[in-house]
Amino acid sequence: MASSPARHDVAGRTDSAPTGVDRAGQVETRGIDCVPDAERHGSPRELFALWAAPNVSYLSFVVGATLVLIGLPLVEALAVTVVGNLCWLLTGFIAISGPASGTTGSVVSRAIYGVLGNKAVVAVTGWLISALYLALNWSAASVAGIGLAGRLGLPESAGLDTVVICLIAGGTVLVAIYGHATIVRLYSALTVLLTLVFLVVSVLVALRADWSYAPAEPLTGLGHAVALATGFTLVASAPLSYANSPDLARYLPRETGGTAVALWTAAGAFLPSVLFTGVGALAATTLDMSDPQAALESVMPGWFVPVLVIGVVLNTMANNGMTAYSAGLSLQSIGVRLPRVAAVVVVGVIGTAMTLFAILVFDFLTAVNAMMELVVIITGPTMAVYATDVVLRRGRYDGAALHDQSRTGPYWYRGGVNWAGVLATVTGAAAAALCASSAFWAGPVSASLDGLNLAVPVGLLGSSLLYWSLSRILGTLPPTTATARS
Repeated sequence: MASSPARHDVAGRTDSAPTGVDRAGQVETRGIDCVPDAERHGSPRELFALWAAPNVSYLSFVVGATLVLIGLPLVEALAVTVVGNLCWLLTGFIAISGPASGTTGSVVSRAIYGVLGNKAVVAVTGWLISALYLALNWSAASVAGIGLAGRLGLPESAGLDTVVICLIAGGTVLVAIYGHATIVRLYSALTVLLTLVFLVVSVLVALRADWSYAPAEPLTGLGHAVALATGFTLVASAPLSYANSPDLARYLPRETGGTAVALWTAAGAFLPSVLFTGVGALAATTLDMSDPQAALESVMPGWFVPVLVIGVVLNTMANNGMTAYSAGLSLQSIGVRLPRVAAVVVVGVIGTAMTLFAILVFDFLTAVNAMMELVVIITGPTMAVYATDVVLRRGRYDGAALHDQSRTGPYWYRGGVNWAGVLATVTGAAAAALCASSAFWAGPVSASLDGLNLAVPVGLLGSSLLYWSLSRILGTLPPTTATARS
């Protein structure tokens, strides 16, 4: 069932009208409109499984292996894994705005960028980058699925690859179509199932690993710093891409404690990410992880290979189900007049097309590393500015006011743009680009430092400080956030 048509009222609101209760097993009919207090439900504890299922991930193995492949000794690869994953605290922190406002992060960010400025920012961060991540994760699952098809004796062909990709994408989009309550219920079971599967793989890897591994020719000087910075960027890119955490928390009761929301969200993603990225690093100490699937299959009995492939596919569906869900809401927030279900389908089709291109044209591991190294140029500053806004407003957001898109509304600012948010984000992204480095791009600052990638710290700190300063200089915050409805 599609969500009801957009409505227009005297306040200039053009968002979807409230349409029903959030129930598992039923297609969610609510879009980006505010969730009434009477329909709020759940506990912050449910956020743990909600974020754990997408992060019990095959992609973590790939990222962990890359840390060793770029020249880091095991102990440093594990340290980088922990430090980079601390960025999940930012994902958890911005989730506070979900219960506070009762609406999605792509609507809350109107407070940061203004009614019109927000449309441009969300079109890139909430839609385009989401579609790219759909393609990235579907590529990972498709590589595993295609490999299993070969084991079953099916002949290699572009047609078979296309069928595998479309089946995985179709199942994922179905999860996103059913929506929030179904995702909450389903991911609790998936967390247990996936953890069991990936723990078996972890034990098999650990038994073969070289726990004292160090490269034959240790990196020194600037080259060592470059490897550490590159590894940190790869690990941090995942948590910095999840600015959709308010979307999954918005149904919680308004009075839900912000600390609980932040910590359950962050813990659910942090723990499996650290564990399985670490296992990927361990695997690379003795296995040839330039081909992750073949390497992992070499340490397990043949009968377990299909189990792992199924786990990879289910994890991908969990990860991309969440991403497609939020990307559909982002389409609505920028003014695309589609019901939520139709918006999800559009995002799914675009992501599938990107996946076909990635699988049939590019080498998978190269595509993963290039994207994760470069996407932080945008996601880092965006996340930093959002988190800074939560601090400045003390986590208080008026959902009804955020849906007022009229010229007299509180978030119209100057010509529909909050220049504090826009300038901070654009400037932070530009500074990050100057300091970024990947196989396809090296900013002039990074190039002058032999490829040292400082995109994450520069983007996070620069954009946060600039937004903090400009908000006060331009007077774009209310005189006191205490007057905002919590």
